[in-house]
Amino acid sequence: MQNKFMRRAAPIVTLTTDFGDGDYYVGAMKGVILGIAPEAQLVDISHQIPPQDVLSAAFVLRHAACEFPPGTVHLAVVDPGVGTRRRPLAIQSNGHLWVGPDNGLFSLVLDCADSRIHEIARPDLGRPDLSSTFHGRDLFAPLAAHLCRGLALADVGPPVADPVRLDESAPCKSANRIAGHIIHIDGFGNLVSNIAAADIAPWGTALHIRLGDCVITELCRTYEEGELGEPLALIGSADLLEIAVNCGNAAHQLGVQRRATLVVEKL
Repeated sequence: MQNKFMRRAAPIVTLTTDFGDGDYYVGAMKGVILGIAPEAQLVDISHQIPPQDVLSAAFVLRHAACEFPPGTVHLAVVDPGVGTRRRPLAIQSNGHLWVGPDNGLFSLVLDCADSRIHEIARPDLGRPDLSSTFHGRDLFAPLAAHLCRGLALADVGPPVADPVRLDESAPCKSANRIAGHIIHIDGFGNLVSNIAAADIAPWGTALHIRLGDCVITELCRTYEEGELGEPLALIGSADLLEIAVNCGNAAHQLGVQRRATLVVEKL
């Protein structure tokens, strides 16, 4: 049975890892994929995810991988539990296919209506000499290659009803208050939360936004609208609420790290 999301010409496989560029790991995975699916087009999203940083990888996958054409296979390996009893997964969500460990890596892409999740349970789909420390090469890369060649998701293994989800994958919402977290700090020091534009849109732009000792009471449209050197709040390109500093670094100026609590209240 052909997978209905297979791209018939030049199937795309993206790669996202915390392996960096100095070791052989990424090259080995690409070699395995091309050995099975020589027609595959391989695209690097990032190999600079901080080591073992599942939350960072989940954010990158949600906001970069989802821009690719439907039918793309996304291979993601940020896997501090490699070789343990954590499940290996293959997922269909939002018209894409995803392959990687069940450790919360796919938390931000699992809420689409078409999401289907299966455990990778067929030894014949991986390498016979499965390493306990490199499932990226020996299990996930072969499976990604088979999927881009048309392997049906249902043929991978049994369905999974309880994938691991990160605590920061969704904010806590009530009628007049939303409590979220900072889930990403970009290269400019902008603090990106898990509170979506749609969460606060009904409340307008007059809000009470609190991040530690910093209180902001209005949404800006651009970074330049804020006072020079002062914190501001706006909806960024990911459609998420951000705290930034006009011509400054909000993370440094406010002393905020990821997972800090951000509270928005309706005025």
